[in-house]
Amino acid sequence: MINLVRVIPRLDIKGPNLIKGIQFDGHRVLGLAEEFAEIYYAEGADELIYQDAVASLYRRNGLVDVVKRVAEKVFIPITVAGGIRSVEDIRTLLRSGADKVAINTAAIESPELLSLGAREFGSQCIVSAIEAFRGSDGKYRCWVDYGREPTAVDAIEWAQRVVDLGVGEILLTSINYEGMGSGYDLDLIAAVASRVTVPLIACGGAGCVDDLAKAVAAGADAVSAASLFHYCYARPKPLRKTMQEVGGRLRMGEQIDAGNIDFLNHGYGGERAIMVEPSSIGNAKNKMSTAGVRVRDVH
Repeated sequence: MINLVRVIPRLDIKGPNLIKGIQFDGHRVLGLAEEFAEIYYAEGADELIYQDAVASLYRRNGLVDVVKRVAEKVFIPITVAGGIRSVEDIRTLLRSGADKVAINTAAIESPELLSLGAREFGSQCIVSAIEAFRGSDGKYRCWVDYGREPTAVDAIEWAQRVVDLGVGEILLTSINYEGMGSGYDLDLIAAVASRVTVPLIACGGAGCVDDLAKAVAAGADAVSAASLFHYCYARPKPLRKTMQEVGGRLRMGEQIDAGNIDFLNHGYGGERAIMVEPSSIGNAKNKMSTAGVRVRDVH
């Protein structure tokens, strides 16, 4: 059986909104997360990753209701991450419609949670989310709380350990590269891929379609991207007011635009050099196929 490389949009969420930042900071609101999920399903995404951006900070996951609604309309696997701290949290999300859960902070604090989850629900449901930061000494260490807090845990060694603990997959994000649009951290991908026996999802840094195939060549079994896809599908909504027209403030409600996307034209946090070449899911898969990567056809 030929293993196909999966293309997985990552949706970082705060409240009902899809957000995007640089190195887990400086977030902008792009629109309603549920709308993007439906678009990605229709466009041919293989899976979705839902990350609650404030869940670990507040020690809870706020995506249960969102997952329930999305699961009624989106029929591809959904992985939910953020604030998962117990077997009961895992059970709640799986019953709500998630297919897998990704755990980072709580697993660093209590590694046995991964083993308990794997035994209770099966390894295929338990993903180890690793947020790795490369320090000035060249070593990768795990960070927690959505890239807010450093730890002394060696990220490469941790990747090996979580496999022994029973996880079925690793979601590997480079904090250094996340949101920068300069490509994935290929050294990190290669280092982890050479030491683990479970599928590896590469995340953080994709700036153009060519980056996806490079991540696969480095050892990734799946590629996850945010900016690359979000900026392709983030469009002003007809008949909705722009951010300037409501005084530059983001307010919640159906009558105003949830997407603060002006920075796409005027620079992101003053970093005009940070550029992403947006791509549709279909274009990404076609380019990957041309590069020799086997992917699932867009339905």
